[in-house]
Amino acid sequence: MRIAAVLHDRCQHRKCNKECINFCPKMRTGVEAIVIGEKGKPIISEELCAGCGICVNKCQFDAIRIIGLADELKTEMVHHYGENMFRLYRLPVPKKGVVTGILGPNGIGKTTAIKMLSGIEIPNLGNFREPPTKDQVLQHFAGTELYDYLLSVYKGNIKTAMKPQYVDKIPLTTKGVVRDLLTRVQERMKVNEAAEMFELTDVLDRDLDKLSGGELQRVAMAATLMKDADVYFFDEPSSYLDIYQRVKMARHIKKLSEEKQVIVIEHDLAILDFLADNVNVVYGTEGAYGVFTLPRQVRTAINVYLDGYLPEENIRFRDRPIEFEASPPRSEWNTGSLLQYDTLEKDFKEFRLKVNGGTINVGESIGIVGPNATGKTTFVKMLAGAIAPDKGKLDAKVKVSYKPQYISADYEGTVNELLSSAAFDTVRSGFFQSEVIVPLGMRPLMEKSVKNLSGGELQRVAITLCLAREADIYLFDEPSAYLDSNQRMNAAKTIRRMMEKSGKSGMIVDHDIYFLDMVSDSMMVFGGDPGHSGIGDGPYPMRDGMNRFLKAVDITFRRDADTRRPRINKPESRLDREQKSVGEYYYAAD
Repeated sequence: MRIAAVLHDRCQHRKCNKECINFCPKMRTGVEAIVIGEKGKPIISEELCAGCGICVNKCQFDAIRIIGLADELKTEMVHHYGENMFRLYRLPVPKKGVVTGILGPNGIGKTTAIKMLSGIEIPNLGNFREPPTKDQVLQHFAGTELYDYLLSVYKGNIKTAMKPQYVDKIPLTTKGVVRDLLTRVQERMKVNEAAEMFELTDVLDRDLDKLSGGELQRVAMAATLMKDADVYFFDEPSSYLDIYQRVKMARHIKKLSEEKQVIVIEHDLAILDFLADNVNVVYGTEGAYGVFTLPRQVRTAINVYLDGYLPEENIRFRDRPIEFEASPPRSEWNTGSLLQYDTLEKDFKEFRLKVNGGTINVGESIGIVGPNATGKTTFVKMLAGAIAPDKGKLDAKVKVSYKPQYISADYEGTVNELLSSAAFDTVRSGFFQSEVIVPLGMRPLMEKSVKNLSGGELQRVAITLCLAREADIYLFDEPSAYLDSNQRMNAAKTIRRMMEKSGKSGMIVDHDIYFLDMVSDSMMVFGGDPGHSGIGDGPYPMRDGMNRFLKAVDITFRRDADTRRPRINKPESRLDREQKSVGEYYYAAD
């Protein structure tokens, strides 16, 4: 079976010479395999297409996909958005007593699937011109587990609750203070109980548009758990949360699953491994198609995802496996010192920060961990020169390239113009193209307007822009935000590789343990009273830093025997107790 997809957000039909039509062998012989639609976009006939792939390679905006799929999927199409548009195959099924995870890249139908399972959207079964009724949908799924579930949803016998993906849009749709929002949904628990559970007591009377991303996420989680529903959907619940809050959130979801049906979409693999019981891997091509696989036990599912190969379907969906180091990164440095700093202090009256003195070595990648609101971003800004410390000094003049935590999309122009204006020669060099542009998937974005980019696309542009500037030290504040699991691994490897090959130093603030494990040589640890005071220590060797950090979080890690990826030990398990007894929180091999 062959499908053709035109990615409308990438197709720049006014800027091209219709290469897809002019180079198509079928068109040259008089067969109209491609025509121009009403909106000026090409429409490719899947019946007439020869599958040569010339149009795919000739399209300068990477907007066309010609894909061969197994014939067995013909009868398993769940939804088709339109001619040459996205298709979804199969759906997961919620189960009581377990947390069902969904793991896959952005843009391949995960959010669409949970909308269908919640009854918000009705599957069209591939018939987008004359969508079927609910009865016809049920008839299609007759005899399957999905039939019983959808029948209950359509009859109103199942009540669903959904935590939205983009919590930063909540203030745009809901006005008022936090207490007002939570009061409207207090069914399973009262406002004060939920506020205490998610550490919202101090912000109950604050306007929603004055909340940070982490606070909005916790409000969304509280509002969802307060509802009395049968099935709960959590779309990316760890975004904006620090590792402490992520572990707490995961424990709340696991407890909820003991009596309810729960489905979670999550890109933080360590947290997904910790909270999920079964996982549906989703593979496909962004904007073209997505296929849900059958559920697997969580360890097996994540390992399959990292390996990129589905043995029972003989499908390889990644060119090469994602690999982790079998031992901790190097702990001793023979390179010279790039930057030394005294003990730095900054007093904002309502918040005080103290960072003990330390040294940054040439070529070193330093991970920075700790709770939100303990001064990590403030410290990075002091190194970048954006904030002057009240006490202490930096003993060297270094050039800094800084990627901020919150990214603005107010640039008028395309991604190509933005990058070229910052570092024209660097961006066009062969080294930068092969080491940054290609691994981060930047080429399809180059002609897109910066204002029209999604959160993940904007994050990749910001990382690329930071790396493109000439500097001695590169500072990245939460570079994994908005990125899916694939993109996070690619970004971590890209940053690490650039630091090693260019001999530059990097500092990376993030909350994703997998990301930090792949990118860091050493670790800085922040603590204190969030929102009131913060203290930073380090850099420490990787093992020492991670042990200090994980002890404060009260979790231990081991390495998976097959992939060497970090895995959170089950609380009070034998390995968890053994590692805590000897102070080895970072990991032990399986």
